[in-house]
Amino acid sequence: MSAPDATGSAKSQASAGGIGIANLPNQLHKIVTKKGTNFSLMVVGESGTGKTTFINTLLTTELIEPLDDASRRKKQLDKTVDINIHKAELEEKMFSVKLNVVDTPGFGDYVDNNDCWLPVVDFIENQYEQYLRQEQQPVRKGIVDMRVHACLYFIRPNGHTLKPLDVRAMKAIGARVNLIPIIAKADTLSPAALRQFKKRVMDVIDAQSIRIYQPPVDSEDENTMQRNKDIISAMPFAIIGSDREVKTADGRCVKGRLYPWGVAEVENDQHCDFKKLRSLLIRTHMLDLISTTEEVHYDKYRTTQMKTRKFGEPKLKKNDNKKFREEEEALRARFTEKVKLEENRFRQWEQRLIAERDRLNKDLEQEHNLVKQLESEIEAIANSGSPNGKFFRK
Repeated sequence: MSAPDATGSAKSQASAGGIGIANLPNQLHKIVTKKGTNFSLMVVGESGTGKTTFINTLLTTELIEPLDDASRRKKQLDKTVDINIHKAELEEKMFSVKLNVVDTPGFGDYVDNNDCWLPVVDFIENQYEQYLRQEQQPVRKGIVDMRVHACLYFIRPNGHTLKPLDVRAMKAIGARVNLIPIIAKADTLSPAALRQFKKRVMDVIDAQSIRIYQPPVDSEDENTMQRNKDIISAMPFAIIGSDREVKTADGRCVKGRLYPWGVAEVENDQHCDFKKLRSLLIRTHMLDLISTTEEVHYDKYRTTQMKTRKFGEPKLKKNDNKKFREEEEALRARFTEKVKLEENRFRQWEQRLIAERDRLNKDLEQEHNLVKQLESEIEAIANSGSPNGKFFRK
């Protein structure tokens, strides 16, 4: 058979039944289904914004135990931001996801909240660093991946706009991870006030160049494209958190909050954006969140570190720790106070020495004057014609 005939035969076979390349997605599906995936979700926001309730509602289980009032007040006395990791394994239709939920109790709960986001930023970068160090090992089997794929930032519904703390924290966090802004407790605002608040928040985000996660819009399916546009238009997501079922006026049992005027339903698009946010995190864009973390945020960190470090060299530790800085300032203040006390004591001692010196000089001058006076008297007696004068002349 000639070469042209062989080529034509291969084309005819490919056009007839193919050689099996089209089965590659099925193979990948089997591999991914068998392997599963890791997904790390971080929640950041002030206490009382419903972070714990939202996570438990999202996962339909009590993954994080809510704090009672006594524990919450005790935590606020610590004046530190903690990092708590809650792990769970979800399985649905033979596909498993190892979920890590990172909670940040203590964020923004104090009078002085300067740099309260640094523990959050340090945790995100430390996970990148640990993954980078594992990648550089000769044996890379069993790599532990705790990189944060999405950070939900809970905004208190004050009805005005973002606070300076929110702006600075979102800038720092959004530069390192997929940041998703959330308006907590949306049922505390009227629909008109909520729309206005959303607009103000997005205006500040645009004006301050805060980087937030932007899901891809383009798709071959028009329904998918429209769904993605609806998700983007809903940012920042206004949510209602509740893990309790209540009965509506028409007899339905739904998750929501019961008020005298009616029920605020969690899974009702007319009431909040919970379903859109859940779809973004789990149903439609989980893979994009993971790939964006890998290809954008982690790659940026890796490139920066590889430019400034040698291969295998550990990362330089930052000494700019807020807790240590406060302790250092307290020690410096105590040292300064002790120095002042010692200086005052030295000045008092010096003043006493000066006073004693002046007293001794004055006594010496008096004695010197007395000696001069006696010499003058002796000289006067010696010059006189008295018998005593002859005695002094001898």
